[in-house]
Amino acid sequence: MPDDPIAGVDLTGSDYVIRQQLLRNKYRIYDDSGRLLLQTKQKLFKMREEFPFYDANDNPVFRVKAKSVFDFAGDYTLIEEGSGDVIAVLEKQFTFFKHVWRIRSPDGDVWATIESESALLEAARNFLGVIGWFPHTYSITGPNGEPLGTLKGRFSLRDTYDLHVEDTGDAPKEAIVAAAIAIDALEGN
Repeated sequence: MPDDPIAGVDLTGSDYVIRQQLLRNKYRIYDDSGRLLLQTKQKLFKMREEFPFYDANDNPVFRVKAKSVFDFAGDYTLIEEGSGDVIAVLEKQFTFFKHVWRIRSPDGDVWATIESESALLEAARNFLGVIGWFPHTYSITGPNGEPLGTLKGRFSLRDTYDLHVEDTGDAPKEAIVAAAIAIDALEGN
């Protein structure tokens, strides 16, 4: 995997802030100095879920799109906008008490797993709505369980996450950032 699989996207740092607009699935991704890097919003009323990502100058750079109309399994493809090349596949694992997403290569190799850290808290969220105000926390691990980073929510009116990615292994950072947003929007966080 090349170091910069998507031209014009600078994700060379290790710390990012993801902010959701209040009441909409519209997101902005900033580096640790507060510089806008990417922005996206969930397209409404589409037959398939879709998130187009734009750079700070509103140029389309990549998109995440559901593989099919009725995608209960949760397979989403990360596509580079200019070439149409598939960069990665985001795959939701069906579980009752945890959020588990796998980032796979276009060939199907597991690059990373993003998993909620507290099964007990996630189970309580499903049954007690008031607990939904507690921020979500996720671990990011490589294919052999090695730690790659964390995704931690903050207490705020709108969803705000701190994404720390020290080492991505074979996974492109674009896939990890896209997965973080897909988790928030598609899990109904």
